[in-house]
Amino acid sequence: MRVGTPGDETADGGPDRPVATRSVPRRIPASRATVEVLPRRPAPPRPPRPRREPAFPSHPALTRTSAVVTALLFGMITFVSAPDSPFRTATPPPPPVAPAATGMAAVPQVVTEVRRLGTAGARTIALTFDDGPDPTWTPKILDVLARNGAVATFCMVGTQVERHPELVAQVTGAGMRLCSHSRTHDESLATRPEPAMVAEITDIRDRTAGVPGADVRYFRAPGGFWSPAMLGDAASRDLQPLGWSIDPRDWNRPGADAVVTTVQKNAHDGAIVLLHDGGGNRAQTVAALERLLPWLTSQGYTYVFP
Repeated sequence: MRVGTPGDETADGGPDRPVATRSVPRRIPASRATVEVLPRRPAPPRPPRPRREPAFPSHPALTRTSAVVTALLFGMITFVSAPDSPFRTATPPPPPVAPAATGMAAVPQVVTEVRRLGTAGARTIALTFDDGPDPTWTPKILDVLARNGAVATFCMVGTQVERHPELVAQVTGAGMRLCSHSRTHDESLATRPEPAMVAEITDIRDRTAGVPGADVRYFRAPGGFWSPAMLGDAASRDLQPLGWSIDPRDWNRPGADAVVTTVQKNAHDGAIVLLHDGGGNRAQTVAALERLLPWLTSQGYTYVFP
């Protein structure tokens, strides 16, 4: 094939391919040797440096974590509406644990596990019932507990106690303990002025002071929404902030099977179970207890207070 310039045609009609030439470096005598500086190959472009977030982002750019921390520090609470209970207007959050403050007094902790765990293979579990007392469901639950040799803590609402004061004596007479669940079950309680907050926290203790066996030792925040001020106010009045570690969401009436399954899957030594005897139709809770208590007993659990 002949060497031609681009555009020349070969005999078969096709264009010639250009012949690649290679330059041969010229030998330089030692007497005339010089240092040749080769042109530097351009470096690849550097990737853009990631933008650093400001140490204190503006409000629209708050991350989820910083928003939660800010809400905890300043007592701001976010609520989500949910149907069913006249008390419950928010989906309960996971069991909260308040962080200890740095450089200041530690914030009291929310109890989510039984503080006196079983020993030598024994298991303990604490049953708690919120939003009562209710004239229909509280006696039924007391009956199931009695037949299974179980004890429980009843977290009562002041307005319900005001309507059904006779049920308080029925609960304490059965060997159960009381827990304050506020006067009105206001789920924005953590954001209210401190005098109003304290009045709600101590309402059940004040209201049941004359009832035999009424020993109110705990306070459970409505909806489980806490603030540092609320934790401190409860603890300073010898009311242990009470949470939970198992929530079968019986308040939402998912069916007795769902309640039983959730508790069975999550049962463990020291668990605190959140259930309800008030705030709506609790037939599913009663039906679930009829099955759960024999099962828990067969698994070696002993019923205790938190």
